[in-house]
Amino acid sequence: MHCAVMADVHSNLEALEAVLKDIEKREASDIIFLGDAVGYGPDPNKCIDVLRDACRVLIAGNHDRAATCQADIEYFNEYAKAAVLWTREELSEENKGFIEALPLTAEMKDDGVLLVHSTPKEPEAWHYLLTLWDAEINFNYFDQRICMLGHSHQPFVIERLPSGEMVTQRKEISLGSSERYILNAGSVGQSRDRDPRACYMMVDGEKVEFVRVAYDIGKTQKKMHDSGLPLPLIERLARGT
Repeated sequence: MHCAVMADVHSNLEALEAVLKDIEKREASDIIFLGDAVGYGPDPNKCIDVLRDACRVLIAGNHDRAATCQADIEYFNEYAKAAVLWTREELSEENKGFIEALPLTAEMKDDGVLLVHSTPKEPEAWHYLLTLWDAEINFNYFDQRICMLGHSHQPFVIERLPSGEMVTQRKEISLGSSERYILNAGSVGQSRDRDPRACYMMVDGEKVEFVRVAYDIGKTQKKMHDSGLPLPLIERLARGT
């Protein structure tokens, strides 16, 4: 593999374009997208258009499903819910149809990789994988050596050793041949690890690297303000929370 892996763009065009510019410099052979093209941000249609052209594989996230009325939004907080309702009104019919048709999971068989937005266990339930206990459960729900996911907006690698011991890494790592892995690509459009820069993951052979890219946060925030999106969603971009 020599691919870039992105997740959780959330209608943030400035972040997406900055990441794609960085990916171009690294000459990735493929770009993989792990869901949530829309939600929260001000440019749902443009982001979908860009992702359609740029990515070889795309899957759906919970905000994509919510924007096409395929997922319940009752469990969303009030700000996320308001953004989903706004997005539903903004999406073109063509783009609604496109994200509506995206699968919840995909497999890269030659590389032994499962792709999912949330978790291998009940991907349609949108669970979060946040702890080693969550990982222990989910390793039992895929047979591939590697599972790549997003959803939590937290970039990390969980490595399961042949002994069963698990180790968490948050920086560059070389993948072993006998170990199994859960890789979270972080978030392009709404970081939540106190680093406001966009985040994506480069997988180059057996090396995994998390890449951070600065973008014009102020421009995105102004668009959100002009669109009437909730203030807490606007402010959190600069904090990376």
